[in-house]
Amino acid sequence: MELRCEDIEYSIAGNRILKGITMGVSNNEFHTILGPNGCGKTTLLKTVYRIVKPETGTVYLDGRPQKDISIRQSAQQMAVVAQFNNLNFDCSVLDVVMLGRTPHLKMMEQEKVQDYEIAYDALRKVGMYDKKDRSYLSLSGGEKQRVVLARAITQQPTLLLLDEPTNHLDIKYQLEILR
Repeated sequence: MELRCEDIEYSIAGNRILKGITMGVSNNEFHTILGPNGCGKTTLLKTVYRIVKPETGTVYLDGRPQKDISIRQSAQQMAVVAQFNNLNFDCSVLDVVMLGRTPHLKMMEQEKVQDYEIAYDALRKVGMYDKKDRSYLSLSGGEKQRVVLARAITQQPTLLLLDEPTNHLDIKYQLEILR
């Protein structure tokens, strides 16, 4: 998958946050967006994953303008681990991770054994398999972050957007995530 942003601009309360941002990411590439707090890194990512609409410019996925791609198709290709994850519903860790399979299911379709195997594998990768039946709300901040990462992995995206993915993680898991 190729992601391309061309001339992205966005303002908040009259304050220009993004000005003429152009960038591209191709398959099997790892990119980092660096800058001081408040410079627009998260806002740029939000334009990519459709939380905010740029005032000008276009985001392209595989050469197609993002606005021409359905939300479902975008979710099949792109997963997001946001900077803040305020999931405040009482369900199991496994239920949260299984949400990653939603873009791959048809309306009213039930998850299959294969979907659960994908989720179990993701939970193992982030060291949370043994807590799959626990309430998500009972977890520490770092554990919640690992569950959200497992949800993104379960989505099996071709593009994974991580906005400060090591927030709330102890040093051991920070190093594992960055590997």
